[in-house]
Amino acid sequence: MMGRRRAPAGPEAWVVCRELIPAGSVFAFLAEHRRALFPPQAFADMYAPVNGRPSVPPDLLATVVVLQALHGLSDEEAVAALRFDLRWKAACGLGLYDQGFDPSLLTYFRRRLARSSRPDRIFETVRTVIEQTGVLAGRNRRALDSAVLLDAVATQDTITQLIAAIRRVARQVPGATAIVAARCHAHDYADPGKPRIAWDDEQAKAALVSGLVTDALTLLDQLAGRDLDEAAAGAVGLLALIAGQDVEPADGSDGTDGRWRIARRTAPDRVISTVDPEARHIHKSAQQREDGYKGHLAVEPETGLFTAVALRPGVGAQHHEAAVAPDLLADERGPLQILADAAYAAAELRADLTAAGHRLLIKPPALKPAVVGGFTLDDFVIDTGADTVTCPAGHTVPLSAPAGRYQQRRATFTGLCADCPLHDRCTTAKTGRILTIRPHHDLQAAARHQAATDPAWQDDYRRWRPMVERAVAWLVARGNRRLPYRGTHANDRWLHHRAAALNLRRLVNLGLTYLNNTWTLIPTIP
Repeated sequence: MMGRRRAPAGPEAWVVCRELIPAGSVFAFLAEHRRALFPPQAFADMYAPVNGRPSVPPDLLATVVVLQALHGLSDEEAVAALRFDLRWKAACGLGLYDQGFDPSLLTYFRRRLARSSRPDRIFETVRTVIEQTGVLAGRNRRALDSAVLLDAVATQDTITQLIAAIRRVARQVPGATAIVAARCHAHDYADPGKPRIAWDDEQAKAALVSGLVTDALTLLDQLAGRDLDEAAAGAVGLLALIAGQDVEPADGSDGTDGRWRIARRTAPDRVISTVDPEARHIHKSAQQREDGYKGHLAVEPETGLFTAVALRPGVGAQHHEAAVAPDLLADERGPLQILADAAYAAAELRADLTAAGHRLLIKPPALKPAVVGGFTLDDFVIDTGADTVTCPAGHTVPLSAPAGRYQQRRATFTGLCADCPLHDRCTTAKTGRILTIRPHHDLQAAARHQAATDPAWQDDYRRWRPMVERAVAWLVARGNRRLPYRGTHANDRWLHHRAAALNLRRLVNLGLTYLNNTWTLIPTIP
């Protein structure tokens, strides 16, 4: 049952200590307007109407969640601040002698939010405040970007993952403990320590890998065909994935003799930890690799307000920046100026946003010539209407009909390149260059031309696109690049809470107040 506000223990902190709390701070704002921001009815659907013991009031928990996300604190640290910090007591409407509550209540509150029909209601509440103030009225720019957010667990090597996955199956699958004890002998899986081998002995490590993989395959074979519940099936599936992603038969073996080795490659969707199976290796560039998730952001660049956020695993086409961008813009009304880097330059996204009436300042990716310093696609005259392509030497060939999964078209210059004086600047193919033309070629070519030649495009991009980096810096400040939870859903809730807290702080700095039952901005006079 939803809790109600109780009388504070002792004098109310805000009444007694008002002069000690900085005016214009988030603490002072929440002390004054907390009940208007988080009215009890906003959380009523999360609680049974009459059953159960009354819980801590949800507006108090929501206020603590906002302050916790703003300052990057754990549950224990947030509750300690609530107990000992006068600013937190004032913001939450507590008395000087209030003891707060158990940290586990924050976990229960987040679970209630996650299971409700509106799991992101705290972010949506602040977004409603933004709409009422009109601070974004007339500001029709949105900058899109992503940031790598580090996972909350240690990345595990192949040996550690195999042992942990076998242990998980033993714990969660009925009867698996007996199978492990009777048939799996490469390691004592009841021993919490590491295998007792000479880790600088390559032969010993190779024998351990072979033994662990054999144990995993034996266990999977013994459990094949069993009717398992969701948790047990997940543990078995994770073991099968771990046993196959990082190993391959040893030289001269097909695996049937039990000889395996760590694979000399990296699986494209590699699980990096059995503790958080959804975390992934993320490449922001060819040289920079991190482990965790990607936070996707839509920001109004002038105010720095987050208009939408989303957290996704860092790999897979469905989690790429261009795939997530439509979700970030789904609640926008009217045409916008969209600013983004080359990660958002996919042809399908550009076509969809153009059709929706948006003005795009999305940086096109650089074309790679077939020969270093040679001709690129834009050096050819490609007429998709006439279905012809003319090369820099003046040879014209027809375009093929669309074919294949991606409906690509080809222009084949076979027989025309061997004696061409521009051959060495065009191709290394002996039979002649073959040009691949993808769908939406004209749209992409026009975008590249505009970005290279239009001064207005260049000025707007240079002025407004870098502003999103300011919002990213706010997001990851105070150690908040490291995520606090495991799994996509829990961390996605955290990202929404973090963005809501930052938006609220930004609005307070702009003069947010509540007058005549309406949120409004009254800028302070310096």
